Amino acid sequence: MDLTAIRQLADSDMQAVNQLIYKQLESDVALINQLGFYIINGGGKRLRPLLSILAAGAIDYKGQQHTKLAAIIEFIHTASLLHDDVVDESTLRRGRETANALFGNSASVLVGDFLYTRSFQMMTELDSLHVLKVLADTTNILAEGEVLQLMNCNDPDTTEDTYMRVIYCKTAKLFEAATLLAGVLADAPKEWQNALGDYGKYLGTAFQLTDDLLDYTAQTDELGKNIGDDLAEGKPTLPLIYAMEHGDERARSLIKQAIEKGDGTQAIEEIVAALHQCGALNYTQQKAEQEAQKAIDAIAILPASDYKTALTALANISVNRKN
Repeated sequence: MDLTAIRQLADSDMQAVNQLIYKQLESDVALINQLGFYIINGGGKRLRPLLSILAAGAIDYKGQQHTKLAAIIEFIHTASLLHDDVVDESTLRRGRETANALFGNSASVLVGDFLYTRSFQMMTELDSLHVLKVLADTTNILAEGEVLQLMNCNDPDTTEDTYMRVIYCKTAKLFEAATLLAGVLADAPKEWQNALGDYGKYLGTAFQLTDDLLDYTAQTDELGKNIGDDLAEGKPTLPLIYAMEHGDERARSLIKQAIEKGDGTQAIEEIVAALHQCGALNYTQQKAEQEAQKAIDAIAILPASDYKTALTALANISVNRKN
């Protein structure tokens, strides 16, 4: 099953999610409408809300609350992007100017706050203290992950364990919530809920590791952002961490300086060559594939269905993509 077939399977539910997103974006404040619609229409994959829809289908959920859950997940994700781009001083995302580049940092931060608070208004409508607690914890952990990443910036001594914790907090935790809570809404057996949560956690990790890899292997027009952006921001992602441990003296010195000064784009070709030479890119790819396989294994307990097949296919697609 390819991505087109997966999206067709979830199409009617995703249309309902999109309608809800646009409805909940409406505000009497014109700037919120302008910036909110700009970022929501930014060509994103809608992967996280798609996961909620597919997870609900995989356990044969018959209600309608999963579409609201999916919209909430997308609002939390979009708010984090708005704040993240301000912190990183990013100018390009998904092949377009970032909201902060177009509207300014202040507007991006404040509209991000609006999306966070709107998501919590929607959470209360689900009328589930369990769901509310999971989403509140998730949002808090997401913020912790961003702070951890900030602390690691320009630190060439960041370890793989530390970085994997960052990945879990800032990326995998929201994936986990997206799939786990579909099971909670359906009142599915606890074993199924845990399986869906584990699937999301492992998939989110695989997805982020692949993003790390693409920062050094993709083309700008495919990736939708500038190649080497992570290095330019002084972020020690897994390929760099591995190269710092296994590269030769020249590679370690070059990468150390680039991370510390956040100016690696000038030496990006030499750094990419060093990542290839020491096996850092292969190592990151293997780690991503291992996480994707763990995601697939996690949902083995679920009954066979087109939705389960879609979740399995999505795990494979996540580590074999170009953007």
